[in-house]
Amino acid sequence: MGSPRAALAELLAGNRRFVSGQPMHGHDVTAAAAASGDQQPYAVLLGCIDSRVPLEAIFDQTFGSICVIRTGGHVLDRAVLGSIEYVVGELGVPLVMVLGHERCGAVASAVDALRGGRSPGGALAHLVDQIAPAVTEVGVDDPRVHPMAVRRHVLRTVAALRADDRLAVPIAAGRLTVSGALYDLTTGEVTLLEP
Repeated sequence: MGSPRAALAELLAGNRRFVSGQPMHGHDVTAAAAASGDQQPYAVLLGCIDSRVPLEAIFDQTFGSICVIRTGGHVLDRAVLGSIEYVVGELGVPLVMVLGHERCGAVASAVDALRGGRSPGGALAHLVDQIAPAVTEVGVDDPRVHPMAVRRHVLRTVAALRADDRLAVPIAAGRLTVSGALYDLTTGEVTLLEP
């Protein structure tokens, strides 16, 4: 996939396989058709953009069952928060999960920036700034700073969601749970985190 043209061709070829009912990776067009009415997802997942962590696949979910939001390092910003508020408020979704993963490049960028004392610049600086407090809480010189900061950042994101005014009411009423978890790239296992 060296060129933009080749990448676009691969995406379109994949869509043709999907539509023809001959997917290579387990998704069936009949499931898409069945979910084409009103959506009734039961969860919204906030995960990282890492290509090794496809959320629908690792949770073995079909069309219409979950809403997925992905940002570098599962960073929570206003657009992401508004999307979660919409899914919870308008669709009545009872579960929000924040999923981090080991060897996260966004967390590594934050660690490197704090160790080197320089911002990466551009919009990447925003991701680093949002992850940096988790790195600082762990301690930038801690030998396990990267895996511990990943865990800490998940828990900080969960705490921010739980503190959101529009989510606090359904949480207090027992209609919504916000949880955090980690994905193991080697085994594929998801482990829930407790604060």
